[in-house]
Amino acid sequence: MRALLTDAARTLVPPRADRHGPLPPLMLALTVVTGVVDAVTYLGLGHVFVANMTGNVVFLGFALAGAQGLSALASVVSLAAFLAGALSGGRVAVRLAAHRGRLLAVSTGVQTALASAATIFAAVTDGRVTTTVQYTLIVLLGLGMGLQNAVARRLGVPDMTTTVLTLTLTGLAADSTLAGGTAPRPGRRVLAVLAMFLGALAGAELVLHGQLTAALGLALLLLLVTAVTTYRLATPDASWAPPTS
Repeated sequence: MRALLTDAARTLVPPRADRHGPLPPLMLALTVVTGVVDAVTYLGLGHVFVANMTGNVVFLGFALAGAQGLSALASVVSLAAFLAGALSGGRVAVRLAAHRGRLLAVSTGVQTALASAATIFAAVTDGRVTTTVQYTLIVLLGLGMGLQNAVARRLGVPDMTTTVLTLTLTGLAADSTLAGGTAPRPGRRVLAVLAMFLGALAGAELVLHGQLTAALGLALLLLLVTAVTTYRLATPDASWAPPTS
């Protein structure tokens, strides 16, 4: 337990000499965003994910098999938007590969713009989810999540994918001392799971009470804070900025 708490503290407030600098807490914030956004799309936009592509592929199969309450078109649009966002993220990552801080600042800035557009669009329509609203939000949010996933992959911070928890949960169990492992980064892994959970909980509470626009506003606020904080910390000579490999 002591090791878990110590690692969690180091993740939330990294020591000056940490190789990844402020990236872990910033990426935890993005993990919360993922939970909020997937709550919005699954509960408010017709049972579709824009970050959890494993779930989307499964939903597509279910929909094609005739399952009720699922839309094959919505899953396909979400997949296409996510891939387009990931492609854009890959191109940005190549251009800014030498400075991870600038990479995260630019990508979260773009994602903030996409989330702003989604929030404004939902507000203008008073949160009414027509077909136009549904697909517009899926595209805007899917682009942002694809971008986020691609950039997180390039940043290379262990156990900080921001959108996928399967490997994180597997690592918690398979690498634990109960399994004969060394249990690396237990606190960070638990925090990643908790961040996604809290984001999903907050997003669900808002959407289920008819506050879809407010849920999008929460995601937007988190993205804005992350983008501004990253921009301020990403100095040219930051010791944590060079790529890990």
